[in-house]
Formats: sequence, structure tokens, C-alpha cells
Amino acid sequence: MVLDMLSPAERIAFVLHDVFDLPFEEIAPILDRTPEAARQLASRARRRVRRGETTNADLQSQRIAVDAFLAALRAGDVEGLLAVLDPELVVRMDVAHVARGAHRGVEGWARMATAAFPRYARFVQPALVDGSVGLVMAPGGKLSRAISFTVANGKITQVEIITDRDRLKQLDLSLLDE
Repeated sequence: MVLDMLSPAERIAFVLHDVFDLPFEEIAPILDRTPEAARQLASRARRRVRRGETTNADLQSQRIAVDAFLAALRAGDVEGLLAVLDPELVVRMDVAHVARGAHRGVEGWARMATAAFPRYARFVQPALVDGSVGLVMAPGGKLSRAISFTVANGKITQVEIITDRDRLKQLDLSLLDE
């Protein structure tokens, strides 16, 4: 059943809003999130239900791409990273990161990522981020960022780097074995 493929937070937001017509202002406290975050969860769940998303095969495909991404970053392997990134890659970052300077183009981003990543690599672990395979970084055991990915045809088409503390608190996270 498709609902079983949703994260618990997505399932609650979706069912309470779309089935029982509860407003997001009432759903938010149940999920310990903001109304906007509850709305996002329901919207994501709605899209997944429509497309029948997040099957075990989807998660396995995501995991393969994210593991290749992480291995290339840890090795400083730009070519390996480019092999797993779609040429039309979209990278979204919190405002704080953009202000420090965004690198344009997939190759520029890959070079910047492989240069900067090794000092953080030991703090990064694969995780389910809102029901999809992603990465979390927690130096000293304190979550500092989550990275979510969109994977299509074995390539990473979108990377979202989340560092905003309020957004991090709203994510549904589960660590995965390495």
C-alpha cells in the first residue's frame, strides 16, 4: 500500500488534511511542526501517493546514488562525483550559504564540494530525510545540516542543503547503516 511508503509525519499530515479535512493549523501541533511544515509534508505525501512513489526499488536506487556521491566526496574524486550528478543538477542551499558564494554549474559545484568536504566527512552519515535517502552531518553529535537528494535514472538531479535550525527540527530523520 502506498501509504505505508510514506514517512509517519507525511502520513499523518496527508490523512488528517486530505481525508478528514483538518486545517494545517490544527495538524501542526500534533506533528510538533509549523503549519507551513505540515502543509509541505501533506503536499509531498500527496505527490507520492499520486505517483506511487517511494517503493523499495526507489529507495534502493536512491541509496546507490547517494552512496556513490558520498564515496566520491570522501575520496575527493571529482570525476566520480560528476558520474553520479545529472548535468542539469540543481543545488539549493540556505540563504546563509548562498551569501557566502554559490558556485555555478555542476562541474564548479562538484569541484567545490570535493575540496571542502574531506574535513567534514567523518561527521556525515546516510539517513532517511523525510522518507528519502539523504545525508546528515552531526559534528559532536549535534545536527548541523541535512542534505536531501532527488534521484532520477540513477543520477542525482537535485541537492538541497538544509542548515536552518528551525527547518532541521521539522525534518523526519532516521539514520541508515553505512
